[in-house]
Amino acid sequence: MPILNVKVSGPRSDELTRDISRTLVEITTRVLGKNPELTAVAISYVDPRDWIVGGRSLAEQGKNSFFFDIRVVDETNTKAQKAEYVREAFEAFKRLLPNLHDESYIHVDDVRPTTYGYGGRTQEFRYHHRPEDASI
Repeated sequence: MPILNVKVSGPRSDELTRDISRTLVEITTRVLGKNPELTAVAISYVDPRDWIVGGRSLAEQGKNSFFFDIRVVDETNTKAQKAEYVREAFEAFKRLLPNLHDESYIHVDDVRPTTYGYGGRTQEFRYHHRPEDASI
């Protein structure tokens, strides 16, 4: 049930949107163990002239960049899983975006289960009302 909010430098591209979403869902499923059927990805594009790193636009630097954050329920992933996730996601973006700027960011946001949910129910509610052999 995570949601990923992704910003990418450059013009909007259906192909890149598809590639980014597929890649992130695959890594999120494999590394963090999240259900792909409950994973949402929202992608927005930023003109490289409007993305400034070190006082210069990406357009001036001839670079691309990305930022994304993912919200996951606190204590559902280990530090090692999150570190692996950040590493693999960055490597994936190096393949997806040419001339990737090192100043590209990933934020795994651990949120409290009492303050996060979908379909009108918190993850805390789901935890307490799950079948005996199911996880949230």
